[in-house]
Amino acid sequence: MNQFLFWLMCLLYLVAGVNHFVNAQWYIKIIPWWIPFPIAVNYLSGACEILFALLLVPAATRVVSAWLIIALLVAVFPANIQMSLNYWKSNNPNFYLTLLRLPIQFLLIWWAWQYTVRK
Repeated sequence: MNQFLFWLMCLLYLVAGVNHFVNAQWYIKIIPWWIPFPIAVNYLSGACEILFALLLVPAATRVVSAWLIIALLVAVFPANIQMSLNYWKSNNPNFYLTLLRLPIQFLLIWWAWQYTVRK
């Protein structure tokens, strides 16, 4: 099961990173207004997700990658909040899903933290 969860995590960040390029407009919409250069920020965060997913694979870079993923998850948390605000302001019926997504970010941080210790 641990191997399955490890590879699932790698795949999750790889797919999410690629999605920043494939569906850029969706991500750009949730970047808070006060963050400059939202297009560049979107592509940079996507590239980081891809890179960090790939760096998880070798044991030699796994710990550093896990810490970088944690830092990235903290850095993108304002976008999750912005997404909730956008859905609330537009009376989107899926607003509650955006609220459920917020604590999931902490679960993702915990999951990455599991790989911050060299075994």
